[in-house]
Amino acid sequence: MLRQYELVERVKAYDPEADEDLLNRAYVFSVKAHGSQLRASGDPYFSHPIEVAGILTDLQLDDKTIATAILHDTIEDTVATQEQIEKLFGPDVGRLVDGVTKLSKIETQTESERQAENLRKFLLAMSNDIRVLLVKLADRLHNMRTLHHIGKEEKRRRIARETMDIYAPLAERIGMYGFMEEMQELAFKHLEPEASDMIAQRMARLRDTTGANVHRITGALESLLRSKGLAAKVTGREKRPYSIWRKMQARQMSFEQLSDVMAFRVTVEDVSECYRALGIVHGRWPMVPGRFKDFISTPKPNGYRSLHTSVLLGGEQARIEVQIRTKLMHEEAEYGLAAHWAYKQGAEGASAREAYPWLEDLLDVLQDAASPEELLENARLAMFQDQVFAFTPKGELYQLPRDATPVDFAYAVHSDLGDSCVGAKVNGRVVPLRTRLVNGDQVEILKGKVKSPDPAWEAFVASAKARAAIRRHVRQKRREELQAMGLKLLDALAARLRVTLNDEILGPALGRLKIHDRAALELAMAENRLSDDQVAEALVPGASAARRPRSAKAKAAAAISIEGLTPGVGFLLCDHCRPVPGDRIVGVRHPDGPISVHVIDCDHLADESGEWLDVRWGAETAGAAARISVVVHNQPGALASLAASIAAHNANIVGLALKHRDREFHTDIVDIEVESVAHLATILTALRQVKSVVSAERVRL
Repeated sequence: MLRQYELVERVKAYDPEADEDLLNRAYVFSVKAHGSQLRASGDPYFSHPIEVAGILTDLQLDDKTIATAILHDTIEDTVATQEQIEKLFGPDVGRLVDGVTKLSKIETQTESERQAENLRKFLLAMSNDIRVLLVKLADRLHNMRTLHHIGKEEKRRRIARETMDIYAPLAERIGMYGFMEEMQELAFKHLEPEASDMIAQRMARLRDTTGANVHRITGALESLLRSKGLAAKVTGREKRPYSIWRKMQARQMSFEQLSDVMAFRVTVEDVSECYRALGIVHGRWPMVPGRFKDFISTPKPNGYRSLHTSVLLGGEQARIEVQIRTKLMHEEAEYGLAAHWAYKQGAEGASAREAYPWLEDLLDVLQDAASPEELLENARLAMFQDQVFAFTPKGELYQLPRDATPVDFAYAVHSDLGDSCVGAKVNGRVVPLRTRLVNGDQVEILKGKVKSPDPAWEAFVASAKARAAIRRHVRQKRREELQAMGLKLLDALAARLRVTLNDEILGPALGRLKIHDRAALELAMAENRLSDDQVAEALVPGASAARRPRSAKAKAAAAISIEGLTPGVGFLLCDHCRPVPGDRIVGVRHPDGPISVHVIDCDHLADESGEWLDVRWGAETAGAAARISVVVHNQPGALASLAASIAAHNANIVGLALKHRDREFHTDIVDIEVESVAHLATILTALRQVKSVVSAERVRL
């Protein structure tokens, strides 16, 4: 662990103007706050934040970031408060420490809910000041270095998976490849220990037999470049086990089939020398087709620049990967954003959103998530994926996930363009929207006049942004339709009660129902979260007792009369055939349960093993719930028209579910209370006359 004076000296070595007093006070405060706390390794807890600060000094970060690293666990793991941190160390450090701090655990939250909300809080703080991310990455890197001390395998694997899915991709997104590779390697050892050990053993055997290869090839490359008058530094290394394993998985190859397990880096002075070195290497050894990538003329979105190629060494009988870059490119590739971040020149607290547009897209994705599970899914999908590069007709480059389609491209350009997409041209040809894009495709999006993404797109899009936008649109449109249906239901109920829905009536009713406004009441009725009886009782206390029972359960107990049964004996109407008065019915007596009543041709009767009873509808039967399937045009107001027609024929909707939906139509399963088969037939006939309805039929499960 770094001693106090050693840490301060490190910072002063690259930043003589650093606030030495701030660093000293932060060090002492952290040591006192953590006190006798111990880590799983048995080391004093305060050794962790000090080591995190040490990692950040290697990146030559400013004094406030180093102080944040020293203090980053005090709010979460000690009695210290954010107010105390702000008072002692200033508002900037207080804000940064709060950004890194996890939310307090709420007992009612599940693990996924806590994880999702902590991720959302962290990403929002990161978007306002990227130093939050730098501290968090250093924190996670040190935790991964000490992960083996945690006793529970399940916890180790959970932390390793989170690192692989969230933090390593975040490091890659800001170009910090050193952090990314080390985190991936450490996580790999815990997630796939057998694979990690196998590759390490085979690499050791390869090293024993060809150990001089790296040194010999490095010398050959340097000599070749020098002979052509180019002074270059060449370094070589074996690829990491995780990188090898991922390549084996992607190519479905065994370790023995891989030939490019060595990589060499050529560092030169300027861009022109990069291309000159490339020409020299390709002139000496044959290039492996399809393995050349020019990230200098077309940098990655995280700013990474380099030339990548693979060549075949005749004498060595092996393929090697060669990366060619300038010294500045190398520094940026190692440290990414931290190598040139604005606040190092004094622009503290600069926002990351302008420098990294992908971060704005990620925040949009997280805001659109409807559940913690969806948020985590979208975050992983948005950050951890292979890439495809495609161009607009004007030459603008967009990075997309593997298997991306024109729909993904449209949403990458702008959310409005995605919502309005009706077609696409790829390389000048009109193609289906589900077409998979490949590197270098030029994509032109054909835009419609109306923003109406097709719900069916969700089945083939590859990007989190597109998927989240489609889901958001479906939820919003569904809500609008339910709201319109709820309005009809509430108005119909008010008409039956003969009341006017003014503030004098509605205000007290909302209070009794504990609902904040009329719109929420309409939505609750449409979603069947509130019955007619509940709303009637709230609007006019005592009204529900005067009305005939409306719920299916109430009718089964009081309003439905079945002759042929002993008075007082309980029975249940079959949930599958949904018998209504006028249907021919049969009863089945079960030795260990109530009597069930079915339509005479119910498919489930074949599975019944009880005694059959001759039963019929009683004269006092008031009605029952029937199930219908209605196919309607996918257009605004369709559900409202359906509900209005049903209400106009004195029937009540007691259940509603969306069965299927595409761009043109959607199919709804509706449970309605009817008086008889004849009443149901009248309603179906009326529904078929509704302009937005394609078909309406009675259905059984």
